[in-house]
Amino acid sequence: MSEAQTRFETLAVHGGEPRPAHHGSVVHPVYQGTVFETRPGETYDEIQYIRLNSNPSQDYLHDKLALLEGAEAAIATASGMAAITTALLATLQAGDHVIAAGAFYGGTHHFLTGQAPRLGWEVDFVDPADPEAWAAALRPETKAFVVETISNPLVRVGDLRAIAAFSREHGLTSIIDNTFATPVVFRPHSVGFDLVCHSATKALNGHSDIVAGVVTGSAERLARVRSVLNLYGASLDPHAGFLLARGLKTLALRVRQQNANALGVARFLEGHQGIAQVNYPGLASHPEHARAAELFDGFGSVLSFRPVGGVAAADALIKGLELPYTAPSLGGVESLVTRPAVTSHAGMSPAERAAEGIDEDLVRFSCGIEATEDLVADFAQALAPLEA
Repeated sequence: MSEAQTRFETLAVHGGEPRPAHHGSVVHPVYQGTVFETRPGETYDEIQYIRLNSNPSQDYLHDKLALLEGAEAAIATASGMAAITTALLATLQAGDHVIAAGAFYGGTHHFLTGQAPRLGWEVDFVDPADPEAWAAALRPETKAFVVETISNPLVRVGDLRAIAAFSREHGLTSIIDNTFATPVVFRPHSVGFDLVCHSATKALNGHSDIVAGVVTGSAERLARVRSVLNLYGASLDPHAGFLLARGLKTLALRVRQQNANALGVARFLEGHQGIAQVNYPGLASHPEHARAAELFDGFGSVLSFRPVGGVAAADALIKGLELPYTAPSLGGVESLVTRPAVTSHAGMSPAERAAEGIDEDLVRFSCGIEATEDLVADFAQALAPLEA
């Protein structure tokens, strides 16, 4: 099957599937075994072993993930944090410098500010839409440029084409976290990014029942990533990989419904007098709407907003919603609502959150696959008491 001639929905179902199927099964089996016979001439990283990411179930999953991101190679990891940290560890050495564009997921921010200095790395945070700031941060020892496709939780969209081009021009490894977009919305390798990371816990799996991560890129770069991952031992268990591969087959269907829900909810909230601010790149009022429309096929499943009335109003609204679960994470079939200041970004200090614009009353809403009309109606009833 030629990827170039196949639409994403078909690729998600059939990409990476062995033909003929194993013993005629249309579902790839779970190889749970850790012990396989050795093969003549194999290197250490080629030995079939779960920790070395070469179990047959792992190989199958990696093939499917690479096809969906349009990459030469892919590797699954034990979590999204394992994906981003392994990508960095495979790229950087002590004394190297990193440019980090924009506000990040709290775990990534904490790693870059708390752990990177212990590894001998220096990090400068810059505006993802300001090329002058990138140039000002550049040093001879700069080796990587890191960005999120859609930032968490303010859903900003940086100048991604320019970031990839800037990185190429200056010999930097460009690393992007594509979790919020997924390859349904955006495929970063197509604009020149070197390494693409995901928290597959989120939309790639889509059912809130595994923790996993992904790194994709060229075969050469992924060989380095895999070698580091093998030594750190953050491989993905084959059964979790089986669940991830199953989730991938419905990825396009789920993400498109989630995108439609997010746009519908965002439009409703923007027009409601009880909401002070709505952040969603699908809205014409979003400062990077035009860029997102040019880059993306859809605008993602996550929006954030601030209600009139501060933290008390935010907590009352969250309590009043009936359909979403009050929980962190995102990308599942069920809608989730949370205040990032007390969940995903609680590891940041109040001053760090304030510097990034993550206000205490900011609410993040991850859309599931429910009916748009039902989600809007739920927001309407939850907001009604706040208007009294």
